[in-house]
Amino acid sequence: PDGSLGVRQHFESPYRPGEKLTIDEYYQWIFENSVPGLPEAAAAQGLTPLAYMRKYGAFEVKREVYNLHDTPVSAEHLVASEVDPVTHLVSKQGQVLGIEVDGQVVTGFATPSRKLELFSKTMHDWHWPEQAMPGYIKSHVHRDHIDQAKGEYVLLPTFRLPTLIHTRAGNAKWLYEISHTNPLWVHPQDAARLGVDVGSLVKVHTEAGYFVIRVWVTEAIRPGIVACSHHLGRWRLDKDQGGDRWSTALADLQQVGPGQWRLRQVQGIEPFHSADPDSDRVWWKDAGVHQNLTFPVHPDPISGMHCWHQKVRVELAGPDDRYGDVFVDTHKSFQVYEQWLQKTRPAPGPDGLRRPLWFARAVRPANETYRLTPAS
Repeated sequence: PDGSLGVRQHFESPYRPGEKLTIDEYYQWIFENSVPGLPEAAAAQGLTPLAYMRKYGAFEVKREVYNLHDTPVSAEHLVASEVDPVTHLVSKQGQVLGIEVDGQVVTGFATPSRKLELFSKTMHDWHWPEQAMPGYIKSHVHRDHIDQAKGEYVLLPTFRLPTLIHTRAGNAKWLYEISHTNPLWVHPQDAARLGVDVGSLVKVHTEAGYFVIRVWVTEAIRPGIVACSHHLGRWRLDKDQGGDRWSTALADLQQVGPGQWRLRQVQGIEPFHSADPDSDRVWWKDAGVHQNLTFPVHPDPISGMHCWHQKVRVELAGPDDRYGDVFVDTHKSFQVYEQWLQKTRPAPGPDGLRRPLWFARAVRPANETYRLTPAS
């Protein structure tokens, strides 16, 4: 690579030109340049920012983080600003700075009116007038949609164990040593109904497939609900590569029909030789069960986010089922996705926008990318 694509610069060390960025240098640069007050606090103790974070593990950037809507807008920013006599919004060069309250200009809330909105004009103007006031929305896993006589339950697949950190935990050998299984949580009443006990193997059917998993019977889950923690079940297809070997099971992926795939664990976690001596000390075998493949995409018709909760059917595993088996019909999965798309109310909204400009978003694009048609 010669750097002509502009990618190299993002992986080059800022401290050693021409050399690859290391993990230590990655955090060193962040702590030196992106955490206000940290360099000064570290220097006061004779430490570098990186050494400070290694010692303490945390740094309080700002203590006063309440009632931010009451934060006054500085006089400097108010120069040449205008106040709307009706809405009391204060603007400058077309950009709203805040709202005037009792003669003082404050930041206000992150809404178009800068007020705490009981009635949402945004929801009204973007084709959802019946949702403009707060109210209850009957979800796709409402109890009216669940028939326990048929073995149906609500699956909670999004909770995390306190020892693991979402997708990054697979990189932390110490955390994975502590927690490396994700059994299906089942209330004792439901366990009796299903005829299962701790360790029993069950098959959990979704709209597009199933996964086979062991049961953990506990009163820590509500009757009628089953749960499977979100951050386990990693797998790899190659014995020596494809994922951290202390957190992934070796698996076989086979296409068993048109659009139909079966994932089966071939080998659990085992000790292995590497530059890290701890890899020879691995004692656990379980990598958990992968469940995400069996979940069709449920795009919320308003926000677009994935609606994670699943309506499932739970039954005893059959004689040919093995722990960790996963099956998915991608055609069915796409059909479910299309059904959810039918719930949407297409853009554009006001001024040709495909999405309100004031909705919070990480790595937000430029305003012009939000427009489907020229602004009026």
